[in-house]
Amino acid sequence: MESIEVLKANGERVPFQQEKLLQSLLKSGASKDDAEVIVKKVVKGLYSGISTKKIYQKAFSQLKDFSRHLAARYNLKRAIMELGPSGYPFEKFVGAILKYQGYQVQVSKIIAGQCVNHEVDVIAEKDEQHFMIECKYHNQQGIFCDVKIPLYIQSRFKDVEGKWKQLPGHFNKFHQGWVVTNTRFTLDAVRYGECVGLKLLGWDYPQNASLKLIIDEMGLYPLTCLTSLTSKEKTELLHRDVVLCAEVCHNEDLLKSINVQSARIKNVMQEGRELCGQLIATAKHHAL
Repeated sequence: MESIEVLKANGERVPFQQEKLLQSLLKSGASKDDAEVIVKKVVKGLYSGISTKKIYQKAFSQLKDFSRHLAARYNLKRAIMELGPSGYPFEKFVGAILKYQGYQVQVSKIIAGQCVNHEVDVIAEKDEQHFMIECKYHNQQGIFCDVKIPLYIQSRFKDVEGKWKQLPGHFNKFHQGWVVTNTRFTLDAVRYGECVGLKLLGWDYPQNASLKLIIDEMGLYPLTCLTSLTSKEKTELLHRDVVLCAEVCHNEDLLKSINVQSARIKNVMQEGRELCGQLIATAKHHAL
């Protein structure tokens, strides 16, 4: 297998790593025996130049035969990309995560800075914390959030912060700008963010508190993870501002309202409950 090169989303060709595929399946919750069976089946169909997307699709299809809710977890990164094409559902998703953290949240608001007004994706406030959050959403892999983004967001935040500090009781509050992305940051973006105190939250950053880890640990999966819903049904729910799996798996009437057949509703709700099982246990304890 070491001689087989695979094509990444950014066009780079790298050697296929069987262990990496195995670990990704184990992280989804698959047993070691099941994961090894899936890897063997996937490996049989490999050829030099195959895309990592194609490998993922093969593994996802195999995993779905073993367990739909584990396949849904495995599908997380691509499921977030299915929230598009606009970035608004991702903003709602980020806002929903913060609500479960106990923050008061506003999504897509025009707020005044000292100099000009700003359209802000998410505003979050709790106790002595007040955050201005910008969401950089991408529905394709291989795109990085480079240093220009945090540079721009920090300048906007400083204008907003100046106005916030003039509000009653806000002068001594902790104000902070955030950039949240479903992809990755470049090294310069990270360096700049750390230097000026701008919080960066990406798919795999920070290492021990990344967006992926927060979603997994809290059980706050997007509804697009659900393998038992069709693309049309997911789109209909997104149009109704429903973004969380948790909103679906405890609301049979919501599924009926988009004409999901009664025979399928039980399967959708079962997958959702298995997928979001961590939600109640961890939502109150995990801190960003």
